[in-house]
Amino acid sequence: MNGASATMMHEEVVFHFCPVCGGKLQSRVVKSEEPARLVCSRCEFVYYLDPKVVACSIVEIDGRIVLLKRGIEPQKGKWVMPGGYVDRGEEVRAAAVRETEEECGLKTRIRGLHGVYSYPGRITVVIAYLAEAVGGDLKAGDESVEARLVHPADIPWAELAFQSTTDALTEFCKRKKQQDRGSAGR
Repeated sequence: MNGASATMMHEEVVFHFCPVCGGKLQSRVVKSEEPARLVCSRCEFVYYLDPKVVACSIVEIDGRIVLLKRGIEPQKGKWVMPGGYVDRGEEVRAAAVRETEEECGLKTRIRGLHGVYSYPGRITVVIAYLAEAVGGDLKAGDESVEARLVHPADIPWAELAFQSTTDALTEFCKRKKQQDRGSAGR
Protein backbone atom coordinates (compact mmCIF):
# COMPACT_ATOMS: atom_id res chain seq x y z
CA MET A 1 0.00 0.00 0.00
CA ASN A 2 2.99 2.30 -0.36
CA GLY A 3 3.28 3.82 3.10
CA ALA A 4 -0.35 3.40 4.15
CA SER A 5 -1.29 2.18 7.60
CA ALA A 6 -4.65 1.49 9.19
CA THR A 7 -6.02 1.02 12.68
CA MET A 8 -9.37 -0.71 13.33
CA MET A 9 -11.72 1.24 15.57
CA HIS A 10 -14.97 -0.70 15.95
CA GLU A 11 -16.58 -0.47 12.51
CA GLU A 12 -14.48 2.41 11.16
CA VAL A 13 -10.99 2.18 9.67
CA VAL A 14 -8.75 5.18 10.27
CA PHE A 15 -5.94 5.75 7.79
CA HIS A 16 -2.87 7.76 8.76
CA PHE A 17 -0.72 7.87 5.61
CA CYS A 18 -1.34 8.62 1.94
CA PRO A 19 -1.48 5.54 -0.33
CA VAL A 20 0.03 7.64 -3.17
CA CYS A 21 3.09 9.30 -1.61
CA GLY A 22 3.19 8.19 2.04
CA GLY A 23 2.57 11.70 3.39
CA LYS A 24 0.52 12.29 6.53
CA LEU A 25 -3.26 12.34 6.03
CA GLN A 26 -5.15 15.15 7.73
CA SER A 27 -8.87 15.60 8.21
CA ARG A 28 -10.15 18.76 6.54
CA VAL A 29 -13.15 20.16 4.73
CA VAL A 30 -12.59 20.14 0.95
CA LYS A 31 -16.04 21.45 -0.02
CA SER A 32 -18.16 23.42 2.44
CA GLU A 33 -21.32 21.35 1.88
CA GLU A 34 -19.55 18.02 2.43
CA PRO A 35 -18.09 16.30 5.51
CA ALA A 36 -14.38 16.48 6.30
CA ARG A 37 -12.19 14.22 4.17
CA LEU A 38 -8.73 12.72 4.62
CA VAL A 39 -6.30 14.84 2.57
CA CYS A 40 -2.57 14.26 2.10
CA SER A 41 -0.47 17.06 3.60
CA ARG A 42 2.16 16.47 0.92
CA CYS A 43 0.47 15.71 -2.45
CA GLU A 44 -3.14 16.86 -1.71
CA PHE A 45 -4.59 13.42 -2.61
CA VAL A 46 -8.13 13.13 -1.22
CA TYR A 47 -8.79 9.72 0.35
CA TYR A 48 -12.53 9.00 0.27
CA LEU A 49 -13.75 6.56 2.91
CA ASP A 50 -16.41 4.73 0.91
CA PRO A 51 -19.00 2.37 2.36
CA LYS A 52 -18.71 -1.41 2.44
CA VAL A 53 -21.49 -3.23 0.61
CA VAL A 54 -23.10 -6.33 2.10
CA ALA A 55 -25.35 -8.63 0.04
CA CYS A 56 -27.91 -10.81 1.82
CA SER A 57 -30.64 -13.24 0.84
CA ILE A 58 -33.98 -13.96 2.39
CA VAL A 59 -34.41 -17.56 1.31
CA GLU A 60 -37.91 -18.95 1.68
CA ILE A 61 -38.51 -22.71 1.62
CA ASP A 62 -42.02 -24.11 2.16
CA GLY A 63 -43.21 -20.98 3.97
CA ARG A 64 -40.16 -20.80 6.24
CA ILE A 65 -37.02 -18.68 5.96
CA VAL A 66 -33.36 -19.55 6.45
CA LEU A 67 -31.70 -18.10 9.54
CA LEU A 68 -28.12 -18.65 10.63
CA LYS A 69 -26.67 -18.39 14.14
CA ARG A 70 -23.38 -16.52 13.89
CA GLY A 71 -20.26 -18.33 15.05
CA ILE A 72 -18.02 -15.24 14.75
CA GLU A 73 -17.92 -11.67 16.01
CA PRO A 74 -19.50 -9.25 15.69
CA GLN A 75 -22.76 -10.44 17.21
CA LYS A 76 -21.58 -14.02 17.79
CA GLY A 77 -24.50 -16.25 18.82
CA LYS A 78 -27.14 -14.01 17.22
CA TRP A 79 -29.28 -14.84 14.17
CA VAL A 80 -28.92 -13.43 10.65
CA MET A 81 -30.03 -14.13 7.12
CA PRO A 82 -27.27 -15.47 4.84
CA GLY A 83 -25.02 -12.74 3.47
CA GLY A 84 -21.65 -11.08 3.49
CA TYR A 85 -19.38 -8.51 1.91
CA VAL A 86 -19.38 -7.88 -1.82
CA ASP A 87 -15.92 -8.21 -3.34
CA ARG A 88 -14.57 -5.31 -5.40
CA GLY A 89 -15.71 -5.80 -9.00
CA GLU A 90 -18.31 -8.43 -8.06
CA GLU A 91 -21.95 -8.00 -9.07
CA VAL A 92 -24.06 -7.54 -5.93
CA ARG A 93 -26.62 -10.20 -6.95
CA ALA A 94 -23.79 -12.68 -7.61
CA ALA A 95 -22.34 -11.90 -4.16
CA ALA A 96 -25.70 -12.67 -2.53
CA VAL A 97 -25.83 -16.05 -4.31
CA ARG A 98 -22.18 -16.82 -3.47
CA GLU A 99 -22.49 -15.81 0.19
CA THR A 100 -25.69 -17.82 0.63
CA GLU A 101 -24.06 -20.97 -0.71
CA GLU A 102 -20.90 -20.41 1.38
CA GLU A 103 -22.82 -19.71 4.57
CA CYS A 104 -25.59 -22.32 4.44
CA GLY A 105 -24.94 -24.75 1.57
CA LEU A 106 -27.92 -23.68 -0.54
CA LYS A 107 -27.70 -22.85 -4.21
CA THR A 108 -30.15 -20.03 -4.90
CA ARG A 109 -31.71 -17.97 -7.64
CA ILE A 110 -32.51 -14.32 -6.97
CA ARG A 111 -36.24 -13.52 -7.34
CA GLY A 112 -35.90 -9.80 -6.78
CA LEU A 113 -34.61 -6.95 -4.70
CA HIS A 114 -36.11 -6.85 -1.20
CA GLY A 115 -34.55 -3.67 0.23
CA VAL A 116 -31.50 -1.51 0.82
CA TYR A 117 -30.52 -0.59 4.38
CA SER A 118 -28.04 2.03 5.61
CA TYR A 119 -27.72 3.86 8.91
CA PRO A 120 -26.13 7.13 10.05
CA GLY A 121 -22.57 6.62 11.28
CA ARG A 122 -22.30 3.08 9.87
CA ILE A 123 -19.98 2.11 7.02
CA THR A 124 -22.07 -0.77 5.68
CA VAL A 125 -24.83 -0.60 3.09
CA VAL A 126 -26.88 -3.80 3.20
CA ILE A 127 -28.68 -4.98 0.07
CA ALA A 128 -31.20 -7.74 0.71
CA TYR A 129 -32.66 -9.95 -2.02
CA LEU A 130 -35.50 -12.44 -2.07
CA ALA A 131 -34.13 -15.79 -3.21
CA GLU A 132 -35.37 -19.29 -3.86
CA ALA A 133 -33.39 -22.44 -3.16
CA VAL A 134 -32.61 -24.41 -6.31
CA GLY A 135 -30.23 -27.00 -4.85
CA GLY A 136 -27.86 -27.94 -2.08
CA ASP A 137 -28.53 -28.96 1.51
CA LEU A 138 -29.13 -26.56 4.38
CA LYS A 139 -26.15 -26.64 6.77
CA ALA A 140 -24.13 -24.24 8.88
CA GLY A 141 -21.08 -22.90 7.04
CA ASP A 142 -17.75 -22.04 8.63
CA GLU A 143 -19.00 -18.70 10.06
CA SER A 144 -22.18 -20.15 11.60
CA VAL A 145 -22.90 -22.63 14.35
CA GLU A 146 -26.45 -23.42 13.27
CA ALA A 147 -28.70 -23.15 10.21
CA ARG A 148 -32.44 -23.30 10.67
CA LEU A 149 -35.71 -22.91 8.76
CA VAL A 150 -38.05 -20.64 10.71
CA HIS A 151 -41.69 -19.72 10.19
CA PRO A 152 -42.04 -15.92 10.05
CA ALA A 153 -44.21 -16.07 13.21
CA ASP A 154 -41.31 -17.77 15.05
CA ILE A 155 -38.48 -15.37 14.16
CA PRO A 156 -36.39 -14.83 17.32
CA TRP A 157 -36.65 -11.03 17.17
CA ALA A 158 -34.73 -10.36 20.39
CA GLU A 159 -31.86 -12.56 19.17
CA LEU A 160 -31.27 -10.98 15.73
CA ALA A 161 -27.75 -9.72 15.12
CA PHE A 162 -28.03 -6.45 13.24
CA GLN A 163 -30.50 -3.62 12.72
CA SER A 164 -30.53 -4.41 9.00
CA THR A 165 -31.57 -8.02 9.77
CA THR A 166 -34.42 -6.78 11.95
CA ASP A 167 -35.50 -4.18 9.40
CA ALA A 168 -35.36 -6.56 6.42
CA LEU A 169 -37.25 -9.33 8.20
CA THR A 170 -39.83 -6.87 9.58
CA GLU A 171 -40.49 -5.64 6.04
CA PHE A 172 -40.57 -9.24 4.76
CA CYS A 173 -43.19 -10.24 7.35
CA LYS A 174 -45.25 -7.12 6.64
CA ARG A 175 -45.27 -7.84 2.89
CA LYS A 176 -46.05 -11.51 3.52
CA LYS A 177 -49.13 -10.57 5.61
CA GLN A 178 -50.29 -8.19 2.88
CA GLN A 179 -49.88 -10.92 0.25
CA ASP A 180 -51.74 -13.44 2.40
CA ARG A 181 -54.60 -10.97 2.93
CA GLY A 182 -54.68 -10.22 -0.79
CA SER A 183 -54.82 -13.89 -1.79
CA ALA A 184 -57.46 -14.67 0.86
CA GLY A 185 -59.72 -11.96 -0.56
CA ARG A 186 -59.79 -13.48 -4.04
